[in-house]
Amino acid sequence: MFWFELIVVLGMLLVGARVGGIFLGMSSGVSLAVLIFGFGCTPGKPPIDVVMIIMAVVVTVSVLQASGGMDYLIQVAIRMLRSNPKRISIYAPLISWLFTFMCGTGYIAYGILPVIAEVSREAGVRPERPISISVIASQQAITACPISAATVALLGFLASANISLIDILLVCVPATLIGVLAGALYASRMGAELAEDPAYLARVAAGDAAPIHEKTDFQEKTFGHREKTAVVLYILATVMVVAFGIFPELRPTYLVGDHMTMLPMTMTIEIVMMIMAGVILLAAKVDVYSVIEQSVFKQGLMGVYCVFGLAWAGDTLVENNLAFLQGSAQDIVMAHPWVFALVLFFLSSLILSQAGTLGALAPLGLSLGISAPMMIGIFPAVSGLFFIPSYATVLAGIAFDRTGTTCIGNYVFNHSFMLPGLITCTVSVAIGLGLAGMLL
Repeated sequence: MFWFELIVVLGMLLVGARVGGIFLGMSSGVSLAVLIFGFGCTPGKPPIDVVMIIMAVVVTVSVLQASGGMDYLIQVAIRMLRSNPKRISIYAPLISWLFTFMCGTGYIAYGILPVIAEVSREAGVRPERPISISVIASQQAITACPISAATVALLGFLASANISLIDILLVCVPATLIGVLAGALYASRMGAELAEDPAYLARVAAGDAAPIHEKTDFQEKTFGHREKTAVVLYILATVMVVAFGIFPELRPTYLVGDHMTMLPMTMTIEIVMMIMAGVILLAAKVDVYSVIEQSVFKQGLMGVYCVFGLAWAGDTLVENNLAFLQGSAQDIVMAHPWVFALVLFFLSSLILSQAGTLGALAPLGLSLGISAPMMIGIFPAVSGLFFIPSYATVLAGIAFDRTGTTCIGNYVFNHSFMLPGLITCTVSVAIGLGLAGMLL
């Protein structure tokens, strides 16, 4: 029966991916109904802990966005980009990684991509080079950020294995940074030099693109105490989360039955994020009703709904076929963990959500015997969002590059982001597996 049940789950997953957006969660509901009412499966466990922790983080980031703090961070990133334009192919992805790491959302990439395009053109650098790897870097940073939806989802799935947030960061921060640098080294040599690119020169002659060295007016916004206070408090929240992970003795213990139990890290993150969201809102005088109007809140709520459905359907499928899976596929996955990494990569390219990918596949991977350290090592593989050139930041990068160097090829998959992305993901996973084996 497993194969019929798998066909149902995968079929509805593909339908959900094709329709897109919040429909991924809805289609997972159909999978659940067929599994439970049609095949008589016992319902799996809804991922309540994962959903709650993601929601707490999403609200905090939404408050930061409503306060104007995220716009302030974007302006700081822009200043950094303009400080050394000749080396933008290396600096841009590192800045993209850093600010996504700080914010926990790739939203910040939208603010810096147009600046990367213009600064690189003014410096005579082919914009395709920094744009392509900067988009990839923002996706990789999500798997290294201590408060991103994907990271807290992974922490929730691995909580029973005594994995801490610091364990994830020890592996994923250096792994993704090294991966981004490897991708940047390749991207910095992509394509012809801008001054020699015939397609760009033709666009300049037609008046569709500005010539090299023509300056673009950059009007800095004025930010006050309100926005800066919000950023400081948000960074403080992140530091507190990391501190509770590094020093578990800071977390309270309480009696459960006959045993003393420490407050779980998942609950700690939820409490810290809820409190700091309120502190930021009051300190920065944010309109309470504006929070739910922010793009981060809307996208985050959609993500929570999708993770809820995907993880519940995945857990139901796995729990009802555990003996079959462990008997037939466990040896293959244990001997070749890269196989599961490929599955993570390709599913993420379909559903365009790192947290959603984890929700769908983490229960399966753990049931197949993939250890918690190994799961952390292959975690960067969920950043395959660039593979099919339909993700929002991929399309934004193409649109912002008026030189036309950042593009989708005639064969769709030969686009500007493909090779930098594949190199970055491969190196990140390889380094991640190595570090997980040594450190965890």
